[in-house]
Formats: sequence, structure tokens, C-alpha cells
Amino acid sequence: MAETEEKKEARSIEETFGELDLLAQKLEDRDTPLEESFRLYRQGMELLKDLSGRLDTVEKKMLQMNEDGTFREF
Repeated sequence: MAETEEKKEARSIEETFGELDLLAQKLEDRDTPLEESFRLYRQGMELLKDLSGRLDTVEKKMLQMNEDGTFREF
């Protein structure tokens, strides 16, 4: 079940990390059935892919202060 782009955009980076944490906890639970573990793993990989792209975007928008006190993107 793929998420819509709107839902991905609405979720903050912090919320995505929280979702990944919950998925990891469920994967570590010995009572989680194997098929459910595979589904959770795939869901986690999709979240990581989305998160990686979003973090790259944020990183590119960060500003660096020049010696003269002005800022530039890097």
C-alpha cells in the first residue's frame, strides 16, 4: 500500500524518524509474524528512501556564513 505524495509531504522529518522507530520496535518483537516483518521492512525502506531525499534537500538549503558576515547556500 503506497502512500500518497500529499501524506509524505505532510509528515515532518521528525515524524518520519518516529515512524521508523516504531517499525524497528515491531520488527524486534519476537511475536511479529514473518510475513508482517517483511511488510514492515518494506515500509521502513520506503520511509528511509523518502527521508534520505528530504534530508538531501534540507542539506542543500543550509546556509554558510562567509568571512564578511553574509550568507550563502552550500
